[in-house]
Amino acid sequence: MKIGFIGAGKVGFSLGKYFCEHNMEVSGYYSKNPHSALMAAEFTGTNVFNDVDGIVEASDTLFLTVPDGAIGEVWDYIGSLPIRNKIICHCSGSLSSLIFSNIDNHDAFGYSIHPVLGISDKFNSYKQLNSAFFTLEGTPEKLGEMETLIRQLGNPLQVISPENKGAYHSAAVFAGNFMLALLQTGIDLLKSCGFNEESASLALKPLMEGTMRNVAGQGRVQALTGPVERCDIETVERNMACLSEKDRQLYVLLSQKLLVMAKEKRPENNYSGLERTLEEAYEKYSRHI
Repeated sequence: MKIGFIGAGKVGFSLGKYFCEHNMEVSGYYSKNPHSALMAAEFTGTNVFNDVDGIVEASDTLFLTVPDGAIGEVWDYIGSLPIRNKIICHCSGSLSSLIFSNIDNHDAFGYSIHPVLGISDKFNSYKQLNSAFFTLEGTPEKLGEMETLIRQLGNPLQVISPENKGAYHSAAVFAGNFMLALLQTGIDLLKSCGFNEESASLALKPLMEGTMRNVAGQGRVQALTGPVERCDIETVERNMACLSEKDRQLYVLLSQKLLVMAKEKRPENNYSGLERTLEEAYEKYSRHI
């Protein structure tokens, strides 16, 4: 399998390097920005191509590592080229393989392959890919072949359906992006207490890291601590009282999620009072939405 990359951004850099380190044959890179393609080729020890036609001809598998909004446009052009029996992949978390419209008419095969990882550094993120979970969906004919490819890298993998791509990507947003939103909320609250940005981050970082270590070592349910897990209604009420209306809404919704986990961890506890407190708070702010 000769893998070519169209697009030389963070994802293209990282996957290309990761594939090369696992002895997979990467033909090289094409990008609208020739300098980016040259940098990616040098980084991975592969070739740079001056046009799409050249990399398509030199590769039997193509990864379109371009922004989501450009995938359809690139596919429209590739579809005008000889691509019989070629495998076309994109790495979007939110778009499905169905964006490769009418790919069956070209006797080609389309896939969405997505690593569940925040790729933020084109020169270093590849080092974290060995721990990434991958998802895969696409044309049934070569689905098993693509699944074997990812598993040979040593990565865990889940095959999903195109219609589930929206829910899948939402899950990643909740666990990844929204974690940063929660961190920002914590920082803002500490700044209202007199912390500066640096000291607030310094205070919360060990808490977040410790929580993730506990999740890794004990699982999400056993890692749960705090006033919801303790069924500490007074503390929950004090927390809510000091928050703005929007932050109170967020606190209630997230606490209701935690309550489900708390019941799983402590089935012997009676959480009915806390459940009622949170439900009343939810109904109160719902009337103002």
